[in-house]
Amino acid sequence: MSNSALPRQVRSVLKNAPDALPLTDLLGLIDACVTEIKSSDAPELQLFQLEEDLHSIYHEVVDYSSLQQVETFLAILYHIKDVLPSTSVISWFDLVLRPALREPRLATEAVKQAQELIISALKKTNEAYAEKVEGFRKHLLELYLLDAFNEGSGEDVLEWAELNDEKRQQRTHWKHNLEDLLLKFGNEEPKNLFDEINKHFATSSSRLQLFNFLNLLTCGPSFGNAVEILINHPLMNNLLLSLFLDNSSTACTLGVTLIVKLLPFFAVHAPKDLKAMLPSLFAILARIMCWKERRASKARIPVDEDVDVDFERELETETNPPLRIAKHIKWDRLDMVFDTMISLPPSSRTYFTHLYYLYPSNTLKFLRAPVQYLTDNNLQSPYVETWREALDQNEIRRRSENLAREHNCHPLLIWRDAIIELSDPEFWRHYPISRIVSEAVMLDLRNLVVALQARYIPTSNQGLLSSEGYASHTEQAGESQASDASNSPRFLRPINLSSGKAVLSLQDMIDTTIALKSNLQLEVIQPSKQWPHALFTTQSISSTSSPSSPSASSTVIPLVPTTQEDKNALHVAQAISGLQREVLLLRNDLNFELWLSRENAKRIGQLYLDRILVKAAEVERQGLYNKLRKYRAQVTSLEKELREHKEQASTAKNKYADWNTELQQKLKELREEKKNWFLEAASLRTGEKEARALFVAQGKLLADATKEVFELQTQRKENQHKVDRLKDYERQIDQHIKVQRLWNDDFAKFTEREGDIKLMQNQYKQMQMRLDSMEQTQLEMQDNARAYRRQIQSLEAQLKLKQRPGKQSALLTPEIEASAAENAALKATNQNLREENMELKDEVTILKATIEVLKGRQELGLTSPRSSPIIPSFSPKFE
Repeated sequence: MSNSALPRQVRSVLKNAPDALPLTDLLGLIDACVTEIKSSDAPELQLFQLEEDLHSIYHEVVDYSSLQQVETFLAILYHIKDVLPSTSVISWFDLVLRPALREPRLATEAVKQAQELIISALKKTNEAYAEKVEGFRKHLLELYLLDAFNEGSGEDVLEWAELNDEKRQQRTHWKHNLEDLLLKFGNEEPKNLFDEINKHFATSSSRLQLFNFLNLLTCGPSFGNAVEILINHPLMNNLLLSLFLDNSSTACTLGVTLIVKLLPFFAVHAPKDLKAMLPSLFAILARIMCWKERRASKARIPVDEDVDVDFERELETETNPPLRIAKHIKWDRLDMVFDTMISLPPSSRTYFTHLYYLYPSNTLKFLRAPVQYLTDNNLQSPYVETWREALDQNEIRRRSENLAREHNCHPLLIWRDAIIELSDPEFWRHYPISRIVSEAVMLDLRNLVVALQARYIPTSNQGLLSSEGYASHTEQAGESQASDASNSPRFLRPINLSSGKAVLSLQDMIDTTIALKSNLQLEVIQPSKQWPHALFTTQSISSTSSPSSPSASSTVIPLVPTTQEDKNALHVAQAISGLQREVLLLRNDLNFELWLSRENAKRIGQLYLDRILVKAAEVERQGLYNKLRKYRAQVTSLEKELREHKEQASTAKNKYADWNTELQQKLKELREEKKNWFLEAASLRTGEKEARALFVAQGKLLADATKEVFELQTQRKENQHKVDRLKDYERQIDQHIKVQRLWNDDFAKFTEREGDIKLMQNQYKQMQMRLDSMEQTQLEMQDNARAYRRQIQSLEAQLKLKQRPGKQSALLTPEIEASAAENAALKATNQNLREENMELKDEVTILKATIEVLKGRQELGLTSPRSSPIIPSFSPKFE
């Protein structure tokens, strides 16, 4: 089918015309059109025309109140999502997708299709639309933070109280769809979602909602894939900074719950990074232990109380001085979110339990000396104060002693110390997440007692819990009451709200409190779906219209105060803040308990395969029901006061501006931008045609060049043998030239050697003549020596004659002495001549050897003139 016929079929289906195709056939035609667009040469033009037709059909045919038309249009958009660019999906968001996500009556399949369209736009990575996709991702998160219902905002609570059931259902459906959309996107693209959350996390007013959203994200089945990204992401550092620096106990409670849920994931998927993070986690534990109760601000103190506000503020500052943020840290601190009279500190029990399970030795080492531990691990304080000034070690010691008493002894404390614990492999390295969570919870003695009770007490003794089942803790309940309560349930009396005052029995209040704090089973009957209307009535009820006086054991609580309006507004503001905080913490506990229940259920399934039955998950859920029952009673009483002052509080809420005009303007701008894009595409296509013509001309030139190259190659093949012979000749000529050059070099060397030989021959003749003269001199010296010897012998004979006794000896003594002296001189001369003779002999021997060497070299030079030996020149010196 042509593209022009497809819009007509779409119009027929949306109008439910008699000749309209079934929806399945229409979707088949759309799939065929999408395939044709993908395979065409100009898909942008066809897609632009299709989008223009769909826009005109939507504005002319589609009725916003018709769910069938909206579902059909969503199905059409879903089937063309493969060819739709991200900008097109963004343009359809405010027209179709956003109203569809707000409509609670829309079919589940249509909602899924709308979510898939948005996720497909967020996942497309076209660089041309990267900036717009990033802006759209930011817009979605801002809608979740600013447009959806926020439990931590007093204005949202007041607006919620004004809405009817239909509006509340729409708001609830809108928030749940946004959460599902962001959770699905986070499971597929966790890094992009973490980047966007990190940007909004810098705003202090958004942290409560972001903590809630991250708690929901951790409950997803594929969150384990995002753990390695999160632990090295800047968002993780900001989460830890929030627990260090923010002064909101509610935000700290939500953050601690999130960290507790992240610890098993880090232990399984990133144990090395968890070890590096361990000092920071211990420092957060110390900060929670040092958290103290704080009073509300000056604006929330009742006017009828005789309280010195300045003194109370000074006392609060001295007892609980605020820690100042270090200068190198840029942080927008979140202070008290809910101005209740007293802000209770967050609980560190569950957080301590999981740290104690994972690293028991290091946990105890930290609790013994917190400051020393943090100093040894080189953890820098995020405050202006040092760790020793920021942490109250006595308070940490007191609370850690209580926690240690209420927890079971970890078995690895026997075998490992703190150093081995960090160096050796972890004992839980092969554990699944569910086993880590279950075993960590079982270290708490309260949970262990409940587990043992469920393990060893027969099932027949576990019935419905009565409010008097725990009345044995009071002095007024006996053993008979406890036994009766264990066999049959006891119902608390309902509260009558028709008179404007609630009459409560003190015993009923005590029984209800004990029942809610117990760990046994509870059953809540007739739960209230919404807040009672009487809580929000604005009409004042006089105190004189109260019912008759109750009995001595009852307490009368007036629901409507009879004082001035400013006093009423102050009480209502306190009630609203307390209600919001309790509901937010209750939902946080509920999410955490549900997460624990899911992990426990996984662990139960694993143990069931091994024939092990564990009932700890049921006990945890029962404890959650107890808390729900307690908080429901508090919510009911606070809702009544909220209803009475809704008109005064509603003036503080500004209405939303008319967004349809703004969205139409945006749509018009986007269409203009799209038209500009297509004009640019047309110009590019014109350029493409010119380029193709140029390519054809170049092809002809290339053919001519190819022909010419062929002819040249043919000529080259014909003359190749001549060229080869020419190369051989050139090579031979080169060889001859090289040989001639070598011959000339050798002949020059030979000429040089001939001159050297002549010189050596002359030297040889000179040395031979000198040798002859020396031999002659030696012969003469030998003759002289023989003559001297004969003379010596004659002189010796004369000496002997002269040595005879007589006068002649005396006369000849001078002559004898002269002869002796001459004899001695002759001996010395003879000795010198002998030494000189020996030297001359050695020199003659050297000269003979030199002559032999010269003769050999002369012969070698005459027989091989090309060898060109290097003959050293000898110039012996004779003395």
